[in-house]
Amino acid sequence: MSSSSKSQPSAPVYKVPGLDPEEMDRVADQTFQRYSSSSVKRNGKGVAVVWFRNDLRVLDNEALYKAWVSSQEVLAVYCVDPRLFGSTHYFGFPKTGALRAQFLIECLADLKKNLMKRGLNLLIQHGKPEEILPSLAKVFGAHTVYAQKETCSEELNVERLVRKGLQRVVLPSSSAQSSGPSSTNNPKLQLLWGTTMYHIDDLPFDTLSLPDVYTQFRKSIEAKCTVRGCIKLPASLGPPPSIGDWGCVPSLDQFGLQSPNVSKGMKFVGGESAALGRVNEYFWKKDLLRTYKHTRNGMLGPDYSTKFSPWLASGSLSPRFIDEEVKRYEKERQANDSTYWVLFELIWRDYFRFLSAKYGNSLFHLGGPRNVEHRWSQDKILFESWRDGRTGYPLIDANMKELSTTGFMSNRGRQIVCSFLVRDMGIDWRMGAEWFETCLLDYDPCSNYGNWTYGAGVGNDPREDRYFSIPKQARTYDPEGEYVVYWLPQLESLTKEERNFPGRAYMKQVVPLKFGNTSRHQNQDKALAARGTNFGGRQTKGQRR
Repeated sequence: MSSSSKSQPSAPVYKVPGLDPEEMDRVADQTFQRYSSSSVKRNGKGVAVVWFRNDLRVLDNEALYKAWVSSQEVLAVYCVDPRLFGSTHYFGFPKTGALRAQFLIECLADLKKNLMKRGLNLLIQHGKPEEILPSLAKVFGAHTVYAQKETCSEELNVERLVRKGLQRVVLPSSSAQSSGPSSTNNPKLQLLWGTTMYHIDDLPFDTLSLPDVYTQFRKSIEAKCTVRGCIKLPASLGPPPSIGDWGCVPSLDQFGLQSPNVSKGMKFVGGESAALGRVNEYFWKKDLLRTYKHTRNGMLGPDYSTKFSPWLASGSLSPRFIDEEVKRYEKERQANDSTYWVLFELIWRDYFRFLSAKYGNSLFHLGGPRNVEHRWSQDKILFESWRDGRTGYPLIDANMKELSTTGFMSNRGRQIVCSFLVRDMGIDWRMGAEWFETCLLDYDPCSNYGNWTYGAGVGNDPREDRYFSIPKQARTYDPEGEYVVYWLPQLESLTKEERNFPGRAYMKQVVPLKFGNTSRHQNQDKALAARGTNFGGRQTKGQRR
C-alpha cells in the first residue's frame, strides 16, 4: 500500500472534500468568477428549457449556455424519473441504492443554489421526462429544449420519446424562435455532447471505426486532437419564467429508501460546489497532484487518489475543467508523470463512453462486445458471500464492506474483486456489474459495464485471461494489513503478516483460488497496474440489454 495510507488520521469517517461548507462555497464562487464573461451576447427570443440529466453543474455546461443565448428566459428543469429507482435488468437489484440517491439529492440541492445565485432556479418535477417536458414546453411556449446527449439505450429511448412528445406540441407562431425559414411551430430537442474530455466531433475517426485497443485510441487522439476550452457563461443567467411552485429537492423517503449511515470510511459530499472544492483541495491546498501516480493504487483514506469520479459521474464536474486545472498546475507548479496520469485516466473514461456508442447493447450482454461463449455460474449463495464480504479472503471482504458502507471502492480494489468473482468463483460477471450499479456513487453504465466486460474477458481486451493473484495483491498493496484491519477489526489482534492470511483465525474460504501460487501472474499484475482506469461512474439502465 502507498505510504500515504500510513499517516491517515484516526477519525472513523473521512469527509470528501475535507472542507467546511463555507470554504466549498468560497472556492466555487471564485471558480465561477474565473469562468464568467461579460462579452457573451444574448440574441434570442422567448423561452428555452434546459433539461438537466447527468450534467448537474453550471460551469462548462453547453446546454445551459445555448439556452441562455437563444432565449429571453431560461427554464431549468430536472425530472425525477421513477425508472431510476426500479430494478436492474437481469437480477433485480435496486437500480439506485440509498448512498447514490443521497448523493444525487445533494447534487440537486447544490445545483438549485448555484442557479439561484445567477438569477435562475431549478424546477424539480417527479415523473417521466417524455411526459413533463412537452407539457412544460406547451405551457411556457418554449421553442427549444436543450440537454446533454447520452449513449446507452435506456437514455437514448427517453430522448426519442421526448422528441416525439415535443413534435405533438403546436406553439403559437409568435413562440417559435425566428431563426430562419425552416422554423416550425413545434418545440425542438437539441442534444449537445458534454460528457467527455475530448469532444466526439473532434475524434480522428467515427465511433464505428473506434480502435478496439485502448493504446491505439489514446495515441491517436493525443497526436491529432486537442481538448476544447471550458465554456464561459455570463455572471447573471436570469430571468426565469414566472412559476409559483418550483418544487422541492426530493428526500430519500420519497424514493422508499432509508438514510444511509456512513459510520466509517469516506463520506462524499454531493454537488458542484463540493466537486470544485475537491479539485482545489487535491491539486492546490494539499498539493497531492505531484505524487498521484505513485499513490493511486492505495486503498485506505481520502488522499491516495483524486476521488473525482462520483462528481464526474453525476456531471457535477466537467472533465475539461480538470484538464484546464492540470495544465494550470503544470504551468504554476510542475509537470511530471503524475500530472499526465490524471489525464491518462480521463482518456480511459472517454474511451468507455465512445465504446458504448460503438457497441450499443452488446456491452450489457453475457458474451460482451466480442460475443464470447463461456459457462458462467449464477450460484446465489456464492454470489451473496462475495456481495456481503464473507468469502474468507480478507482483501475481498474488506473491499466489499467498504463498497456497501460508503458507495466507493478504490480502482485497485475493483479490479481485485472483479477478478475474484469471475475467475476464482466463476460467477456471471453481470451479477457483479449490477451490484456495482446498485452501490457505486460513481456508477455510469459506460465505465461500469465497459470495465466489467474487460475484467471478465468478454470486452475489447487483447488478453482474455486477466487474473489478479490475491496473495500477490495483498503483499504488494496492503503489506501490513492496515486496510483489511480497518474494515475487518476482528483481525487486529493478529500479526501484520497474518492479517491478510489469517487461516482458521478468520473464516472458512468459500472457494479455493484458481491459481494458488503468487508468481505465475506477477507480470500480468504489473501490466494491469499500469492501466489505471476508473472502474465505475453514473446512473440508469433496463431494457438496454
